[in-house]
Amino acid sequence: MKISIAQQNYHIGNFEANTQKIIKAIQEAKAAGADLILFSEMSVCGYPARDFVEFNDFIDQCYAAIDTIKEHADTIGVLIGAPARNKDLRGKDLFNAAFLLHEKTIKAEIHKTLLPTYDVFDEYRYFEPAYAWNVVPFKGKKLAITICEDIWNLGDNPLYRICPMDQLMEQQPDIMLNLSASPFDYTHDEDRKSVIKANVLKYKLPMFYCNALGSQTEIVFDGASLIFDKDANLCEALPMFEEALVTVELNDDGSINTPILEPASRVPDKELNPAKLEPELNIAQVYDALILGIRDYFSKMGFTKAILGSSGGIDSAVTLALACDALGADQVRAILMPSPYSTDHSVDDAVALSMNLGNPHDIVRIDEVFHAFTHTLEPLFQGLPFSLAEENIQSRTRGNLLMAIANKFGYILLNTSNKSELATGYGTLYGDMAGGLGVLGDCYKVQVYALARYINRNGIIIPENIITKAPSAELRPNQKDSDSLPDYDVLDQLLYQYIEKRLGPAEIKAQGFDPALVDKTLRMVNNNEYKRNQFCPIIRISPKAFGVGRRMPIVGKYLS
Repeated sequence: MKISIAQQNYHIGNFEANTQKIIKAIQEAKAAGADLILFSEMSVCGYPARDFVEFNDFIDQCYAAIDTIKEHADTIGVLIGAPARNKDLRGKDLFNAAFLLHEKTIKAEIHKTLLPTYDVFDEYRYFEPAYAWNVVPFKGKKLAITICEDIWNLGDNPLYRICPMDQLMEQQPDIMLNLSASPFDYTHDEDRKSVIKANVLKYKLPMFYCNALGSQTEIVFDGASLIFDKDANLCEALPMFEEALVTVELNDDGSINTPILEPASRVPDKELNPAKLEPELNIAQVYDALILGIRDYFSKMGFTKAILGSSGGIDSAVTLALACDALGADQVRAILMPSPYSTDHSVDDAVALSMNLGNPHDIVRIDEVFHAFTHTLEPLFQGLPFSLAEENIQSRTRGNLLMAIANKFGYILLNTSNKSELATGYGTLYGDMAGGLGVLGDCYKVQVYALARYINRNGIIIPENIITKAPSAELRPNQKDSDSLPDYDVLDQLLYQYIEKRLGPAEIKAQGFDPALVDKTLRMVNNNEYKRNQFCPIIRISPKAFGVGRRMPIVGKYLS
């Protein structure tokens, strides 16, 4: 039997584009002589559709798309993902489902059993879990079809009380097929491969695993679909962050007629869950994920042009380089906005960066606007000394100017704040926290430096002075980030223990961190939740990003 996997980038709710993309892949698979083609989870409508699925019209359009696709499933079997209505009077209205189409009909409808509700997932909000498990006969083979989380319930401490493959094994299937939407993070690639391989080792069946691709607002799907033979040899690995289609021949004995990429004799990969933050970890993957995140956010929203404030600092420099790569340098406008406290070298560095990248840039001084604000407020401020108020006026002036230019010329403002700043509240609401997309909001400062070094891997793009100079907001004379925050090498490791590892203060102190620093830092994190709650979407690249996957109360007493 020849089986194809189609790894494709879908647009949520864009049924016409998704359907045409699926049909094109079916035609390619037919040309390759495939008997069956496998697509990813919720391929018809895109994943995650979230509250769109609560609209009957949205579900009607899913079924209409399936009707169109099935006309092309004549000699070939087509396995696609979509919501399915629950015809029972009990439970939720929908299932997360896979549809097997063949001979221009729906031959089978398979429902997802394990509905995750952790991190970015909230599937039990919408779907009813499966309550029946049956293999699907197809061209003389018995298919064990599962959906994403259904194959993750392995190990010594499983998350769920049931394992769908255990149920299906009672019917002696020949092949495992999994439609998935497993998001990217910089620890997840090896972990995912390990779980899929563990299924093959346990059940002694070949596995065809098709993962989603593309960025959906903040969540990035990296593809990296896999095919294992029955002996747990890795036979095909589709690329990360790229669309691809592959067809292989599966023999009756469970072997696959392709060269083995990774033999089963290799020790199964362990979960990649580092005990401490490793800034360089999979930095090339992080870079590619951010590029895809920017590119898909703009293309799927119908935007073409970006703008950002270029300060001569590391964060804006990395954001600018990423945006130029994702959108084209001619589509990214950098605005340099020196204030009375900006240094000449910051302006020079920002100009040099734009010259290296070839993007348009403008210098708009904010001195007059800043002085107009302070003069207007002078009767109210009553001669009080310079403070955070005057610093934030400069930041908000820049935010206003950037948004004015964006509105006038049709740009989308990219935010340049990093995760360290967002965690500690080191940013100005409606100022440097303004923007339509947070590019670096899930990258700690030490990871931003790692990205800068990666960007310069083949030559100087980001001027060396931007990378080596001490970071500063330049909102008062001789200001340095270190005036307000600990050294980033220490701070970021501490934040990682609290945010990613979810350790409490006593556990973090036991690792050797200064107790007073731990208490101060965790208070900053918790007391600034109100700022992050008003922040723009952040491209997720870590196991625990700010945004939809981290839900903390704004008003709370814990560690405050």
